[in-house]
This record gives sequence, structure tokens and C-alpha cells, in this order.
Amino acid sequence: MEVWTGAMSRASSAPNESRTNVPGTDKRSELSLLLEATQELARRAGGVALRHFRSTLTVEAKTDGSPVTIADRSAEETAREWITRRFPADGILGEEFGAHLPAAKRRWIIDPVDGTKTFVRGVPLWGTLIAVCEDETVLAGAAFFPAVDEIVGAAPGLGCWWNGTRTHVSNVAALEDATVLTTDGRFKRTPERAAGWQRLATAAAISRTWGDCYGYLLVATGRAEVMVDGLVAPWDAAALLPVITEAGGVFTDWNGTATAFGGSIVATNATLAEQARELLGATIPAR
Repeated sequence: MEVWTGAMSRASSAPNESRTNVPGTDKRSELSLLLEATQELARRAGGVALRHFRSTLTVEAKTDGSPVTIADRSAEETAREWITRRFPADGILGEEFGAHLPAAKRRWIIDPVDGTKTFVRGVPLWGTLIAVCEDETVLAGAAFFPAVDEIVGAAPGLGCWWNGTRTHVSNVAALEDATVLTTDGRFKRTPERAAGWQRLATAAAISRTWGDCYGYLLVATGRAEVMVDGLVAPWDAAALLPVITEAGGVFTDWNGTATAFGGSIVATNATLAEQARELLGATIPAR
């Protein structure tokens, strides 16, 4: 069993802009610091959201019809304050408050409560997602699930870490033995993808919803084999790309591109990557 021994054990000494941008700084060290930073921030912002969980909430509708509460807004405000204090030159893109310094070379992408519909129903399978990107390259990502006290984080070349221990996708190689997940099996916003999901769900051993970000955690930790969403925003996806790939899985959009910015997600273990995408009608990524 591998155990994370990075500076998260020294969480009180948060990284700052100067430490991660010194000329000649080893890239691996920079990624390690950013991985630790995303995990610390996911915990902080998620802890703010947790204070409102299963409380009496006023639920408002945003312009796209999705719900928002004080939990979403206060958690994102906490995250933005933390970032601007420690990384003042970095940009920010958040679900609730949009873009800050959009021309910055590096930016943080925040989803303060991924799964707000789940959150307001009192179901604990929601999370706080934090990613750091340069252009469309994700440098580090973390997802914290405060109501069940699980955290996962990853950065390129550094592995995927679940509650401080290295984690991997499953080796399940037959769909009839697999668990497949999605957020909403009706695919109401992308109906052209519903038939593919039904083919996949019918072929699998187990099919479940209530997915949101928790479904990707289950794939990364070997508790499920496939998680798909027909329509996502960058803040839904960015933190999860390194989590899946560093756990040994395959993360693409529906067109087979390994990106968090393609507007959809197909995440699988490695052994079912082609078969699952074929049934979904998604493009199989080039080897």
C-alpha cells in the first residue's frame, strides 16, 4: 500500500505564488505543491458547504434552470478568497461567480457543490471540485466529498490518491461483470445519447444513477467501471480528468478526445474503454 507523504501533512504551511513559480523549479515539485493545494482548498470549501447540508435552505433557480443555494455561493467565495490571497496572479473560473483574470496563464476551476440537486435532497453523494489548469492542460485536481469524508486528488505523473492512499481503477474486463453509472439515465439535455446509455446499462451487471462527481470517484477507486455524463461544464470535469487517468482509467469526451473541455464525459477503467464507448456510440480514443 502506497501512502501519500507530501506536504499535505503540513497543510498549515500552504503553498504560495512565489514557491510555485521560481525559475528552474522542478516541474514535478510544482505539480506536487499544486496537488496539495487543490486538496487543501477542496477540504476548506467543502467544509463550508457542509455546514449548510441538511439544513433549511432557500433554493433559487439560475438562468439555466439549475438550483443554487447559500452553500454553493459561500463555498465558492471561500475558495476565491483563498486563491487570490495565495496565488494572486492566477485566474479563476467558478460555477457561481464566473471568471477572474481570464487572460492569466494559469487558472483555478471551482465547482463548490457538484450535485446541488443531490445536496438539497439531503443525499450525501455531492462534492467540491478544484482544479488548476494552464490553458486546457489540467495540472492538478481534487474532489472532496464532505458528507461521506472521502477525498481524491491527482496530478500528471504523481498518481491518484484516495484518502491519502494510492488508488487504481478496477481490472474488470467483461461488461456483464461491470457496474456502470450516470447522473440521470433519461439524458434529457442530450436525448441523442440516451439510446447508447440504455445499450450500455442493459449489457452491464449493475446500472445506477445518483452519479454526479461521486460516480467518478467510484471508477477511480475500483468500485465501478464506467461513469458517463452527456453534458458538462468545465467546472464539472476539470478536477476529474487527472483523477481518472492517474488511477489508470480512460477519460474522454463523447468524441474520444482526452479533454475536460469537450462538454461531455466518458470515464472508464482501461479494460472496458473500447467496449463501453462502442455501446455508447462514443468515439473510441486513438491508442
